[in-house]
Amino acid sequence: MAYVAWDHPNMPWDDVLLLVADLDEAGLPVGQPKLVAGGKDTSVQQPQWGADGALYFVSDASGWWNLYRTRLEQDSQPAALMPMSAEFGSPPWLFGLHSYEVLQDGAAVLAVFDDPAAAGSQLGVIDTHTSSLTRLSTGYSSFGKLAVLQGNDSLTIVTVAGSPRSAQALVKLQVPDLDALLASSPSDWQVLKPSTDLQLDPGYISEPRSIEYPTEGGVTAFMNFYPPANKHYEFPPGQLPALLVKIHGGPTSAASTQFSISYHFWTSRGFAIADVNYGGSTGFGRAYRNRLRGNWGVTDVDDCCAAARYLADQGLVDGSRLCIDGGSAGGYTTLAVLAFRDVFNAGSSHYGVADAELLAQHTHKFESRYLDLLIGPYPADKELYQQRSPIYSADKISAPVALFQGDEDKIVPPEQSVAMWQALKAKGLPTALMMYKGEQHGFRKAENIRSSLEGEMYFYGQVLGFKASYSPELQAMTIDNLPEAVAAAGAPAASPKEEL
Repeated sequence: MAYVAWDHPNMPWDDVLLLVADLDEAGLPVGQPKLVAGGKDTSVQQPQWGADGALYFVSDASGWWNLYRTRLEQDSQPAALMPMSAEFGSPPWLFGLHSYEVLQDGAAVLAVFDDPAAAGSQLGVIDTHTSSLTRLSTGYSSFGKLAVLQGNDSLTIVTVAGSPRSAQALVKLQVPDLDALLASSPSDWQVLKPSTDLQLDPGYISEPRSIEYPTEGGVTAFMNFYPPANKHYEFPPGQLPALLVKIHGGPTSAASTQFSISYHFWTSRGFAIADVNYGGSTGFGRAYRNRLRGNWGVTDVDDCCAAARYLADQGLVDGSRLCIDGGSAGGYTTLAVLAFRDVFNAGSSHYGVADAELLAQHTHKFESRYLDLLIGPYPADKELYQQRSPIYSADKISAPVALFQGDEDKIVPPEQSVAMWQALKAKGLPTALMMYKGEQHGFRKAENIRSSLEGEMYFYGQVLGFKASYSPELQAMTIDNLPEAVAAAGAPAASPKEEL
């Protein structure tokens, strides 16, 4: 039996051991387990036995989550199948990750991987004899777990996949052999079950491009940039789009390029989006992931601010209309950016962490020591937790803020959003609190999802001075401290195209 193990305060992407134990006839371990790989500054995941008897796994011993193989009966040292600066694994937030499959008794490995040079994920085949990689042409840029059935005269792959132009779907590729797999094309993939019947006109779809940009400390960070896209509208001469910087949760996670109707909600209405993979995000190697160690609320904040400034300096967005939002951990970074920097003109927190100390005290077992490495040991670093918590620095916020919260949230208690709202209201800043009844950590009711989208857009329209509507049948929204002159102002962000 092969398995992975780690001790607090590590998470399964920090210091992880790969162990092998013998089992007796009853399936119980006997003797001492053998250490195969992992340890200090190495994360191991997804061990599986191949039909060739070898043990395969993903390890970042090289600094990147690469695929390895070892033959225990030969007492061989683990060897990387395809050493490269790419990630063949992702943070194991859930059990059952399966991003690769051994083919033809170990002659090849089918794998999902992230190349920092491109936006999104790819599917490829590693030839284990030549250590070469063939990138498959699939038409997709995001992939879920791989399920593979190998027969004598067929090879079937099933996964959940998506792209910037197509929503996630359960898809299948069936080919006769490995050669046919290597020669396959997007048209060979069959959609078994789409996640939605929605078909969005291509004229409203914004496709992301990966941008590497300079940030604090003389290093670079990454973002996926979505320009505005609406076939019926164009910007008046000399006008640039407003920017919405989006911050993924986790924080040990990454921005996805899969189709997002909520992103197109913004880009079809004249906003550009910067989906930031700040230092600490996955998909860019261990050193990049470790930038956030001890620096949550610093590195992520710096990188989000740098992304906005870079796009404004490049003439891609309007530097006077910079907005930012995020949910959960992304909501924390949003509030921290607004509290500790003066870059953005408005922001929105969706069930975001306002009090890091409270999170450390009451989070669930899996993450019970997570913040030890992101901020510092608690309670020894209690003062640092308070310094990094936006709720203790609400008086420093100078931009309007909207807060969207579920009243049954157990991870980020609603009291945090209420306290932020009260502090901002008392300071006289335009602010709004939308408390959704029956919602928890993330919104699941269609009317509340719609309300949070329309409400955020409406809030920005009111505080930045452009026209935006909010459907009257949705939960009522009140913006506090909104000057009447601002409320009456407004101009469309874009103009209808003239008929040619």
